[in-house]
Order: sequence, then C-alpha cells, then structure tokens
Amino acid sequence: MITAEKHARSSGRLGLLLGLCLATAGPALAQAPLDSLGGITGRLQRYEQRGPQEKLFLHLDRPVYLSGETMWFKVYAVDGTHTRPLALSSVAYVEVLNAAQQPVLQGKVALANATGQGTFVLPAALAAGSYTVRAYTSWMKNFSPESYFHAAVTVLNPAMASGAGSRDSAAYDARFFPEGGNLVRGLRSRVAFKVTDKAGRGIAADGKVLNQNGTVVATFKTLRLGLGSFAFTPAAGSDTYTAVVTLGKNRVLNRPLPRPYEQGYVLRLDQSGADQLTLQVEGSSTQPETVFLLGHSRQKTAFATRLQLVGGKASFVVSKAALLDGVSHFTVFTADRQPVCERLYFQPPRHPLALTARPDKPQYTTRDKVSLQVSAADAQAPVAANVSMAVYRLDSLTTGPAPAIDRYFWLTSELGGRVENPDYYFTATGPEATEATDNLMLTQGWSRWRWEDVLATPKPFEFLPEPNGPVIQAQLTQPGTRRPQKGVIAYLSSPSRLVRLRNAQSDAQGMVRFEMNSFVGPREIILQTDPAQDSTAQFTVLNPFSARYAAAAQPAFGLTPRFQADYAKRHLQVQVQNVFAGRYRNRFAPEHVDSLAFFGKPSETYLLDKYTRFKVLEEVLREYVPGVVVRIRKDGFHLMVVDKLNNTILSENPMVLLDGMPVFNINKMMAMNPLKIQRLEVVDGRYFHGPTAYNGIVSFTTYKGDLEEFPLDAHALAQQYDGVQRQREFYAPRYDTPQQQQSRLPDLRNLLYWNPEIMTGTAPRPLDFYTGDQAGRYLVVLQGLAANGLSGSSSFVLEVKPAL
Repeated sequence: MITAEKHARSSGRLGLLLGLCLATAGPALAQAPLDSLGGITGRLQRYEQRGPQEKLFLHLDRPVYLSGETMWFKVYAVDGTHTRPLALSSVAYVEVLNAAQQPVLQGKVALANATGQGTFVLPAALAAGSYTVRAYTSWMKNFSPESYFHAAVTVLNPAMASGAGSRDSAAYDARFFPEGGNLVRGLRSRVAFKVTDKAGRGIAADGKVLNQNGTVVATFKTLRLGLGSFAFTPAAGSDTYTAVVTLGKNRVLNRPLPRPYEQGYVLRLDQSGADQLTLQVEGSSTQPETVFLLGHSRQKTAFATRLQLVGGKASFVVSKAALLDGVSHFTVFTADRQPVCERLYFQPPRHPLALTARPDKPQYTTRDKVSLQVSAADAQAPVAANVSMAVYRLDSLTTGPAPAIDRYFWLTSELGGRVENPDYYFTATGPEATEATDNLMLTQGWSRWRWEDVLATPKPFEFLPEPNGPVIQAQLTQPGTRRPQKGVIAYLSSPSRLVRLRNAQSDAQGMVRFEMNSFVGPREIILQTDPAQDSTAQFTVLNPFSARYAAAAQPAFGLTPRFQADYAKRHLQVQVQNVFAGRYRNRFAPEHVDSLAFFGKPSETYLLDKYTRFKVLEEVLREYVPGVVVRIRKDGFHLMVVDKLNNTILSENPMVLLDGMPVFNINKMMAMNPLKIQRLEVVDGRYFHGPTAYNGIVSFTTYKGDLEEFPLDAHALAQQYDGVQRQREFYAPRYDTPQQQQSRLPDLRNLLYWNPEIMTGTAPRPLDFYTGDQAGRYLVVLQGLAANGLSGSSSFVLEVKPAL
C-alpha cells in the first residue's frame, strides 16, 4: 500500500536501501576523481549511485523435463558490481518462454534476504521444444532485457515421443568483429570471427579475405568452439572486403566484412606480461590530439587517464590487480566525450567459493541411504554460504549442464551473446586458453552496456523497486476519452476474513500504486473510488511482467529417432510417479499470516453469535453497538461514530468495510442480512490512512470472508490477480525401516533430491536422502553464494547399482 504517509516511509526505506547498496561498492570507487576525463568518471559514478545494478541467478533443478513434471528453482539476487547479496527487491518475476518469445508460464516469487524459491508445474499439453526461463525484478525493467537472467531448458512431450525430428544442419552463420568496434583504413586491426550452426554451436572452419579485385589479403582459421581471429589492415581507397569461409569440403559461406571508415580510431590489447596489459590507441590523424581512456569493471572505475596521441599513437599499461574479477571494459573517448572504441577483457575469479559434498560411500544400491557432508570455503577457511543442491539422473536425454552461478555472474551475464562451454574459460590454462578467451571477448563486439545512457541527462526511472512485496499498478481514466484522472483517491481490497485495505492517490498520468505485502496466491482484488469524489473513473490494472524481450536466438530443437525408446521409458516413469506420488505434488509450506487488521486493534469488537440475533442490521447496531449512532435522513441511512477520546460524535459517515472492502452506500450495507455477519469491529476516532482520514471505521466480517453475494458498486473493478507463489515442499520417500524398504510402491524418481536452502558454516552441514528403484548415474549439483560476494558451483556423480 503506497499512501502519502507510508510513501514517505517507503521512499526513506528505498533511499536507505540504495545507500546501503552503494556502501557495499567499496572504497575504491570513491577514489576515482569525480571530475576527471572531462566529467566522464563523475557521470559514471553518479549513474551507478542513481541506478545500482541488480542481477538475478536461477538454479534450476535440471536441464530436461517432461511435460507434467515440476520445475524447481532457487533465486539468488546480488548487486551487479561485487555480486554480494542484495535485498533491494522482494519479488522476482519468472517466466518460461517458447521459441516465439511468448510466455507459457509466469510466476511471482517472494524474495527474503536476497533469495527465494519457486516452482512451475509444466502442463501436460505443453509442446515439446526448447524453452527459455527468464527472471527479473521490477527495478531491472528500467534496463535492457538482455540484463535479465536467461537459461535454456528442454521440454519433452510424451505425446510426441514416438515422432521424429531433426535439427536443420544446413543453416550456418559467420560473423566478424573488429577489435575496438571499427575498421579504419590504413590502421592495422585484429578481427575476430565466430562460425556457428543453427543451434548456435561453434564449428571448425577456415577461410580467406578477398578485396574487391579478388586478391587474398588475409587468411584465418578457427581456434576453438568456432572462434578465431586474424590481423588485417584495410587499404586506403574504396576497397570492400569479403570473407570466404570454408566448412568441411563442400560448403562455403561468403560474408562481407564491416565496411572500413575513412577516419577514426582503433584500440588494441596485448597481454604484455603475466601481471599487466598494454592498451594501444591509434588514430588516423597524424596531428597531436587528446583522447580519454577509461577502464571499469561493472561500473567500478579501475583507471581513468588522458592520452596524447603523437604521430597518431599512444599506449597505456594496466596492472591486472587493479581490475575486478570477471569482465572489464576499456573505452576510448574523444576530447568531446564521444565513445569511439571499446574492448572487453576477462579475468577469472582469483578466489572462488569452493563447494564440496562428501558422500559416505563410493557407491550405493537402490533404496539406499545417501549421507553427504556439505561445506563451503574460500582460500583461507570455511565460510557461511547460502547453498542449493539438486540430484537428478543422467540418461541419454540429458542435454548438458545447467548454468553455474559463478560462470553466470563473472562471465555470461556481462556478455550479450551466447557463451558456449563457459567452464573452459574458468579452468583451462596456457597460451591456447588465453587466446581462446581473448577471441571470446573480441566476438562480443560493443557491449550491451550503453554509454549513451551514462552521459545523457538523467531521466526519472519508470519502475521502482519493490522492497515490501509486489506492487499492483492501475490507471484511472475517463470512460470513452481515456484521459488520465489526476488526484483521485483509489481503494484496493481483497475480500477475506483478514481485513486489508490499501489506498493511493492518482498522479498526473492517472497511475495509482498499491504495495501488497503478504499477498500470496491467486486472489480476487476490487478497485473502486468513493462516488462522492469521483463516480465515473475507469480502472485498468497493468501487467507487471515485462513486455520487452532479448534478441538472443532460441536453440534449435528436434526429437531424435534413436531415442524413441528412451522417450517412452521416461514417459512411463513420469506416469507411474504421478499415479503413486501425485498426492504429494501440491504440499505447501504453512504460511505465516498476520491476522491483525490494517487498522490495528479495534476499539470495540462484537462477536454477534454471542448476542440475540436480529434479522435487521439497524436493530443490531442500535441494540448492541453504542459506539455507532444510526441516523435516517432524506437520502437514507447514515452512521456516526462516537469519538470517546474527545467526547464527541463524528458527524460524517465512517469508513464502512465488509470483509475489508469499502462500502460507500450505507443503504446497501444496512440492507444486508445480519445473520451472514460473524464479527463487527469499530475504531472510535479519526483514523489517518495514507492520503485520507476516516471518521472512524466500522468493519463487518462474514463467516467465510467472501462478501456473501453483496452487490458491488457498478463502477468497481473486480478481477483475479496472482500474488507471489505459495511455496511447495519437495517430497522424497524415505526407507528408514524394513517395512519401508519392502514397500511395493514403485519409486521411479528422476529428481532424487532438491534442497534450495542449505546454510553452511564453520562445520560441514550433514544431509541425507534415499535413492529410488532406478540404478544408474546421478549428478549432484551444488550452487552457492557467500555474504562477501564469493560464488561457486560444483558437481559429482553418484553411482547407484541394482540391489542384489
């Protein structure tokens, strides 16, 4: 509920939250000269202070599902600079998108202490294919949708298991990326390239670059995962260049190189030593000129310097120790602060979070107990970390590993394109790994991070954070004209036995915002205005989910004929589990509900079943409720509350509520059958509620909290609205006793164990679960985040043998 009084408190909390977020950025940021580089670093610092970067990561329980199964996930929220837990938002929006980028499932997940957990039950009719799970917060909607979390999953539909499909292997692509962003005639550049199939996987290739006369001016060959680079100097004049890419023996692609500029700049990065980098800037003009060079890691300034180009050249040496772990950006600006070149560099985390889970046996049998000791440590000692763990069966349908939290935060979330096999860039060493990593940074081209947004005049953010639950937004307009209604008090209620009422005043655009703390599950909401102030306003509830989508291509999908037996087997397993364990699917954790009404403890409470029941509400009030005076005037009934504190009677109608819904027509309320009312509460004084003040409150509550078919105002809007998800409880059978061991109920679980909330400390955390009836190999996956920003992931395989 965002009201005048509470909005001020919310704004204060928001300012405090943003201040705390910035405090975690560390002292190094403050050391950057505020007005250096003609004000560029100052604008960067102000941009970060005004709009802290928020990131989400989802640990998905597995990469492949059958329709009808449950998808489990854990949400981690961090600040984008140091990846420390960030409690800025209390709601995460999670969606499952199909190949056409249309949402097929949507949910709101509650976040507490920067984490949350949720589920999706995949519909039985969901078509087989590749899907994208994406997640974001309200605050993240102010920025590019590429900054949302994205992960690809595969869904198999049993109805299609007998069909066949295949990937279109005829579609290939080759793209070329000049280092720094541009080719300039007469300046030597390094050009990276990326060759992929339709699924986005890198493939081996070689080729040559031809000028418009057909002369070979450069040759190239992929190094790893379809990536490579070559040196090239565009000639002066009007030459255009074409790359001829050879794939195998009989396939050739022709692709134009980016057209060279007549004038401009190039930026080259050389790893001149084990501990330093050399950045070389070269311009097409031979006249002395000044350029600015700025290096930053996720908006934290590492260095800022002026360079004097002499003979069109200048260089600068950077210590790797000055850069944060992960991706850093080096940007060249002209003297008038225009960005002209940018280069990316990746430094693997020097002190990752080490997660371990030690099993008590080298292998297990079916229906056997598995005991693990889970711990987290940094380079020095064990640390407290928030960890999630999944254990699922490896089979021929497993497509590959799910995203890892450290790979995502340090690498893939900072790049605009798809990163194939990110593990390689964290674990491989040697010259080839260094060159392959450089090729990856080169093929990202210009970053999706926009300097135009930093250097432009700040604009108000459209979307605010949600620190205290989901915010319902609606617009008030005039019917027919759709003209926004300004300054109108709107009321939102959700009828129930828990009396909750929110109000807000519309702004110049007719927008009202209601902060809905403790709003769980699908509920009916009712929006209305007081007819005495406005009886014509029309409400439109806004969709809180983002309507913008990233441009990343969906991976190709096809059913493989040789796996038809595996599809059928997995389908059978799902069906058996649904029959014998389906009753455990919808077990939810108990909700902690505050039963106190929004107005606190009432002055008077009447449980009407304790009194002689009357059939007319007027008689009930006159006989039993001395704190409410009933008057009849020309327009009908009026109620007046006795202000006992000031020993007076308030002359205007109080706020009358039925199951938390405002009733402005007192005649309709007095016509209600009092036998449907279980409780009556009175607040016997003026009550200030946000931008309004009530002349007391008279609250009626029915037995079921469902309004008992009370007629709504003709201009009220009633509709279903989803709050945050209820939290499902993961079910796994136990076989502690001989009787349980000998149970004839089949146990064909694919997902043996899921625990999204494992807190580690100085001592290992013990966990245990049981295997099912399927022998095979099971992958144990751990993801975790420590309070200091260290993140880590690990996995190992459990062997389960058939029981003898």
